Amino acid sequence: MSGAPVHRGPFGEEQARRLLWRAGFGPRPGQAARLAGLGLDRAVHSLTHPASTRLVGPTPHDEHGAPLAPRDVWGHDHLWWLDRMVRTQAPLIERMTLVWHDWFATSKTGGPTQTLMLRQNALLRRRALGSFEALALDVTRDPAMLLWLNGSSNSKWAPNENYARELQELFCLGADRGYGEGDVRGLARALTGFRNDWGAAGPSRFRYDPALHDGGVKRLYGRRRRWAWRDGVQAVVHHRDHPSFLVRKLWGAFVPTPPPAGTARALERLYLRSDRHVRPLLDAILRHPHLYDPARRMAKPPVVHAAGMLRAVGRGIDTSAWAWLCATAGQLLFAPPNVSGWDDTRWLDTATFRARWLMAIRICQPAVLDPKDKPDVPSEPAALVTRALAFWGDPPISATTRAGLERYAAGALGAARAAWEREQYPVLVLNALRMLIAVSPDELTS
Repeated sequence: MSGAPVHRGPFGEEQARRLLWRAGFGPRPGQAARLAGLGLDRAVHSLTHPASTRLVGPTPHDEHGAPLAPRDVWGHDHLWWLDRMVRTQAPLIERMTLVWHDWFATSKTGGPTQTLMLRQNALLRRRALGSFEALALDVTRDPAMLLWLNGSSNSKWAPNENYARELQELFCLGADRGYGEGDVRGLARALTGFRNDWGAAGPSRFRYDPALHDGGVKRLYGRRRRWAWRDGVQAVVHHRDHPSFLVRKLWGAFVPTPPPAGTARALERLYLRSDRHVRPLLDAILRHPHLYDPARRMAKPPVVHAAGMLRAVGRGIDTSAWAWLCATAGQLLFAPPNVSGWDDTRWLDTATFRARWLMAIRICQPAVLDPKDKPDVPSEPAALVTRALAFWGDPPISATTRAGLERYAAGALGAARAAWEREQYPVLVLNALRMLIAVSPDELTS
């Protein structure tokens, strides 16, 4: 047992949808009902212990039908990962890969090639639910990170403090928590020794060279010894202030409000009992009452929103537009804005909202109904809203949103005067309602 509170309220389709959005990328048709049928504990267990990691669905391609080239073509790395989000049968693993990408933010715009970024992505996926200590060690020697934060430019003759600083400030401890400038310098010296070659094809042969390592005595957290890179990283992860930092940051990836003090302490103890593994924390967080509180809504990151819409309608990656659309919405994968990752407060603002609308157009346009085909469409506002919701898999919406949609439908239908207008307007309104639902407050947040 985690010692943290567990949700004891209803666990129906609405709660299952919330879980699938927070711990993945939204439900496929019928998935929320199946998950609700398992009950909370078994539903969470199915996510933290997935039966399969296979991808299911149509093979991704660009608008010309050509296969993706994620190592070579701009945006195809984004499409490749977005496809995994859409087709995954292990959504929590893919979602945690995204969490770690934001946590250990590394960008192809700062030196790493797309090939190295894809290699780092595979590392984050392998470690997604496992030991944070093992993850921190692997990220430290990862070629993309070595380039991004100058780890392979850090030698005993010219120590570089970039990675040592961010490992403590952003990745493991938090700003001004349990370390000082002397610890940054000591850790930087401990991390010396990594190098790589440069050639016409770019960086290659990443390796640890003992000849470049500072083998002298360093002071780290009040202890003097000949720290090397591995035990330097372990010292950070075993620092007394690390569990509280990790728990709060991990919690924040799933719940928008800080954890209660008692919950935080329980999760910190669980983390230490679990030998710094993440999966037990996820089991506890995903069963916590705060995750299912309707008032604690979170804005969906652009790639999560895009993947969720594609999953809802059973569509795969069939156009390269998803790369520039997500970038315009504020989130191009493999290119976070800086080492702090993406700013979640910017997901929904006047600069990015238009891109959400354009993403919805990309989903709705192929399924648009033509009034000339005389489809069987209801002519009452409430029935039209119900039909439009069915297009998205019947997501729950608030009474306020539903009332607004019905008012829109009633106003549009009321404008029909001629016989042809009365015949065609219901179809046009249904098309518009699908779009409005996709960018409604209920669908932009979960």
